[in-house]
Amino acid sequence: MATLLQRLGLFSARRAWFVIIGWILILGATAGSMVAFSGTLSSAMSVDGLRAIKVADGLKSTFPQAAQAAGKIVFHKTDGKAFTTADKDSISAILADAAAVPPVDSMIDPFKVDADRKAQLTKLADATKAFNDAPATMAAAQAKIDAGLKQLNAAQAELDANRVKLEAGLKQLNDGIAQLAAGIKQLQAVNPQPVGAAQQLAGMQAQLTGLNQQLAPLKANQAKLEAGQATIDANRKKLADGQAKLDASRGMLKDKQVLLSNSQTIAQGASQFLTVSKDGQTAVATVLFKKPASSLQVSEKNQVIDAVSKLALPAVAVDFSQELTQSMEGILGVGEVLGLVIAAAVLLIMLGSLVASGLPLLAAILGVAVSATLTMSLSGVIQMTSTTPVLGVMLGLAVGIDYSLFILNRHRRQLKAGMPLRESIGLANGTSGNAVLFAGMTVIIALVALNLTGIEFLGLMGTFAAVAIVVSVLVALTMTPAFMSLVGMRILSRRERRKLAESDETSRTATEHNTAELQRKKDVFATKHPWLTVLATATVLLLAAIPLGSMRLGLPDGSSQPTDSTQYRAYSQITKAFGAGANGQVAAAVTLPTKVTGDALVAVEAGVVEQVMGIANIDAVVPAAVSDNGKVILLQIQPKDGPTAATTEQVVQDLRNLDGNLKASPTATFGVTGLTATNIDLSEKLAQALPLYLGVVLLLSMLLMVAVFRSILVPLVGSLGFLLTVVATLGVVVAVDQWGWLGGIFDIHDPGPVMNFLPTMLIGILFGLAMDYQLFLVSGMREAFVHGEPPREAINHGVRSGRPVVVAAAIIMISVFGSFAFSHLAQVRPIGLGLAVGVLADAFLVRLLLVPAVMRLLGRSAWWLPRWLDRLLPDLDVEGAKLERDESRH
Repeated sequence: MATLLQRLGLFSARRAWFVIIGWILILGATAGSMVAFSGTLSSAMSVDGLRAIKVADGLKSTFPQAAQAAGKIVFHKTDGKAFTTADKDSISAILADAAAVPPVDSMIDPFKVDADRKAQLTKLADATKAFNDAPATMAAAQAKIDAGLKQLNAAQAELDANRVKLEAGLKQLNDGIAQLAAGIKQLQAVNPQPVGAAQQLAGMQAQLTGLNQQLAPLKANQAKLEAGQATIDANRKKLADGQAKLDASRGMLKDKQVLLSNSQTIAQGASQFLTVSKDGQTAVATVLFKKPASSLQVSEKNQVIDAVSKLALPAVAVDFSQELTQSMEGILGVGEVLGLVIAAAVLLIMLGSLVASGLPLLAAILGVAVSATLTMSLSGVIQMTSTTPVLGVMLGLAVGIDYSLFILNRHRRQLKAGMPLRESIGLANGTSGNAVLFAGMTVIIALVALNLTGIEFLGLMGTFAAVAIVVSVLVALTMTPAFMSLVGMRILSRRERRKLAESDETSRTATEHNTAELQRKKDVFATKHPWLTVLATATVLLLAAIPLGSMRLGLPDGSSQPTDSTQYRAYSQITKAFGAGANGQVAAAVTLPTKVTGDALVAVEAGVVEQVMGIANIDAVVPAAVSDNGKVILLQIQPKDGPTAATTEQVVQDLRNLDGNLKASPTATFGVTGLTATNIDLSEKLAQALPLYLGVVLLLSMLLMVAVFRSILVPLVGSLGFLLTVVATLGVVVAVDQWGWLGGIFDIHDPGPVMNFLPTMLIGILFGLAMDYQLFLVSGMREAFVHGEPPREAINHGVRSGRPVVVAAAIIMISVFGSFAFSHLAQVRPIGLGLAVGVLADAFLVRLLLVPAVMRLLGRSAWWLPRWLDRLLPDLDVEGAKLERDESRH
């Protein structure tokens, strides 16, 4: 490989303009492809198979709106007064205009929702009052019925007494009439009639007539009694009907009591779920888009922002949530440019030549431009997160500068030693270029290995970052030789060229030999004080790792944005007016076994609300919708704290524990979804994948270093040093991002959890960079040891020969990565901070101090390798030592 790279370097040197124009054409092609085919970068980081995603997928058929992108618009009175009617009308009108924007599906007017809420509360209050008044009304009605019954019973008793008297009088009259009639009949039947019979008969008939006359009034009275009885019976029926109705009302009242109680439970649960603050000074509108968040263009969001921003009310401020404003536009800001300036200054100090210092920067910028435009051109067919191109830019800038510097530095040393220009270019590309190729391969392997986590977006980030490394390596191996050929001896400073012209080869060789002898004899600090070095570096790294024990993973919310940003103001206003949980509401779906409607549905909803409100740290829950089939209830739940709070994580877990345990419907399922739950699930999955990935990387580092350094203990020391780098770096990130230490420096005003994919990504990237430093330092030690140097002198030689370029490379990387730690993008800052700290710890503490000190203590045993393993391992010769020896023979 070294010979092939030497030939590539010589070709690039001879055909310099061909190579340069070729890369310019490649850049033009990728830039044109980006313009033609670039798509949307998503701010959502979701993973198939997450519990929240599964619930969301199940809701797509019943609640299509659950998949729609949404954002919040916050209106706030700045004069300390409540919204006036005119204010409300103006805001409602502007929201109606915004709802007509093509990307928008619907706009939820906060004032209309608030008015509907108040109307429902009024209706519920009226129903409650009516219910509370019902017992007295019924009691009065019962008293009337009872009084009527009493009167009827008294009238019935009197009527019955009169009937008895009447019936007795009638009986007496009828009996008298019957006796007289019988006597008359008997008297008329006597023949001959007795004396005075006629007179007696006339008297009896007169009596009979009198009795009949008495009978008529009694019968009239009897008719009156019957009529009175009919009246009593009719009134009694009326009272009975009234009693039946009253009894039915009592039964209905019991049913209404249950319904009212359930309605009150639901209302109580929703009491803190507001769209207009209690003081009337803040209102939150919600916009629903026709598309999901993953396919929503920034320009489509801006249409809504532009429409709402037309609101012209002097005392009303408008702010927009992170979902509406989040984008990765303007990746390179002032801080990033400053990082490049620092890198240029380091190069100028190290190389002493403006031409030489500009070459690595130019190569890195070209490589980044090609890889970034290539990545963006594929965003139209591959859905990727907005962080994906940022990672490529960061790594491309850092390693692009370093890889070009490694080759350039070797070339400069060879020129100063008197080697001809073209020969030096070829040898530098075959030796240091070979090391660059191997170093780049380690970074690429580590980045591609991110796919082993099973997390698609993280694997995609690693893949495209690996593409950036591939481009950087290719640029370093071709453009760097081409540039070096074009600038010729101007790659050296004037002083270096003058010194080179004044000295001859014999004196240069003697000087270099004396310098090498001095380097071998003089100890570096790590070999001079090995125990002190080991204890000091290990103590510093382990102390830095202490915060790691409290690490929590999450995604940045609006509170992590710059304090002067609209998304931060929106988050803060919502928190102040409605509570922090209003920024991270949780959606839940209750799936019932059978269709439920009417009062039964209200009863189920009330039971669920009551049980959910029994969970700690929940402020509100609202049954937001019911599916058309009556089997799915969609709930909106507002936790007490923000979306990244530990209590909110527990709320999601407690909600999931309700699955199969709902008192209102024991056989129902309970699923939790929404952005907050999805982010929690994603963080959990990333945390679970972290140990496996770290183990794979450590094993990979061991295997690589065993093959490169032909040793068992050196790779073990290097891997343990890498582990210390990882834990120390993550500890510092936790202290800064999660604990808020030095927050004023890094614009961390509201500490929160560590970005969930950061630890995994840091491990992959730092592994590749750590292998770079290990290679450039320890390979020099091994080369000296193999050539007969004692272990101690070999360590000194390796450190002294590799230290300048490693220090310069590390400072450049720290400058580039560190500049991103001050980015205006909340997603980028922790990445830049973590990489800068990781490079600082690994290069200066682990590779330059800890590893040489431990190797000094191990002595000759550090290079022990079983013979059978030595025969099996391939000879990688990453430094191109054989090529260098072959060149020296000529």
